[in-house]
Amino acid sequence: GVRFLDRYIYNREEFVRFDSDVGEFRAVTELGRRIEENLNSRKELLEQVRAEVDTVCRHNYEVGESF
Repeated sequence: GVRFLDRYIYNREEFVRFDSDVGEFRAVTELGRRIEENLNSRKELLEQVRAEVDTVCRHNYEVGESF
């Protein structure tokens, strides 16, 4: 299957990520905990990011497979 990862990095350290297999943002470090809570509370944002696996990732995957 197709998986979408959106990684947030500051000072070369990943602190929060969205993983389409999980369906929500997850903190990777202590710095990311409050950001995770904020991002996951924004329902419109979650819907948009969840849809990206279908609108962006699957489309690009299909284009890549044609080569």
